[in-house]
Amino acid sequence: DMLTAALLELHPSPENFIGRINHLGIPGVTVMSTPDTKCGITGTHVSVSYMGHTEDTCEAHHHQGHGHHHLSVSDINGIIAGLDLPEKVKQDAVNVFSMIADAESAVHKEPVENIHFHELGTMDAVIDVLSVCLLIYELQPEKILSSPVNVGGGTVKCAHGVLPVPAPATANILMGVPVYSGKVKSELCTPTGAALLKYFVSEFTDMPVITVKAIGYGMGTKDFEVANCLRAFCGNIDGKTDEVMVLSCNLDDMTGESIGFASDRLFKAGALDVYTIPVNMKKSRPGVMLQCICKAENKEVLINEMFRHTSTLGVRILKCSRCVLERSIIEKDTVYGKVRFKQAKGWGVERSKLEYDDIAAIAEENGISIEEVKRNI
Repeated sequence: DMLTAALLELHPSPENFIGRINHLGIPGVTVMSTPDTKCGITGTHVSVSYMGHTEDTCEAHHHQGHGHHHLSVSDINGIIAGLDLPEKVKQDAVNVFSMIADAESAVHKEPVENIHFHELGTMDAVIDVLSVCLLIYELQPEKILSSPVNVGGGTVKCAHGVLPVPAPATANILMGVPVYSGKVKSELCTPTGAALLKYFVSEFTDMPVITVKAIGYGMGTKDFEVANCLRAFCGNIDGKTDEVMVLSCNLDDMTGESIGFASDRLFKAGALDVYTIPVNMKKSRPGVMLQCICKAENKEVLINEMFRHTSTLGVRILKCSRCVLERSIIEKDTVYGKVRFKQAKGWGVERSKLEYDDIAAIAEENGISIEEVKRNI
């Protein structure tokens, strides 16, 4: 509900959107959006009723139940298939429910076809999932990022009894996703919310540098000491960021030739950059700090190369965020034929540079200087 409400505030026509959801043709379902305030912040609260009933809390969502009214995965897929929605939206919704069903199957050690969901909670979830899928389809973001997920704490009551937070299905879905538990002792992420995040989010990270164009607040039902709201930002990311590892070691007993050889080996093993820095070491000995920048997936290989080709007894590891320009190489026709240009842009900067190997080859072939080649291109 909170994801729906937050994205709804980013939509250019929220009232029209709610009207279309209510006219999808799902019998007995009514969706309402109303203004709500939490800790002085005003946002939108979305509620779903089925056959005149609403779930009192989100704590019972999608856990198996033992009453008479249950829906199987195939029942849910059948409901979705019969709706007048874009095929992309329906396929996304089916995939999200498949993720939830797989998690329940793993938790209960039952085949997916034997998993049944409580009807009231599931119809609420069908609307939530369809609404989020349709909102994302219509908002058309190029990329979706999320902060690490606050799952809450304490316990949650479901059909099976009292379970720890995060609920087992939620924990299963969020494997591989950075999560944490704050001071709030309540379920802050349900299986449905977890599946929607896992399905649509391409990266869980800190907020990048972004020019914000719109902000949406989706309000929850409960009141906590902190604002029970989910906030969505829509905007443009002006520059690219990523994460790298910096591997360092200090050396005072190796020759320049040996350090040069070690640097070459690190480059061949996949280092993004390798360099040395003059340092003073123990007993006032002059030495060098050898540093290697690499991607996280290459860290172990490069650490092994540093131990293999240097005299160090230890390698320091530092995880860093870096801001980078988007780089590309294009070819242009010149008086000397095709020449490659390196282009870089982002963070409000755009620049172009001739490929050194190309202009060096032209200078040698024509018996002129590199600067003359540059002037003629």
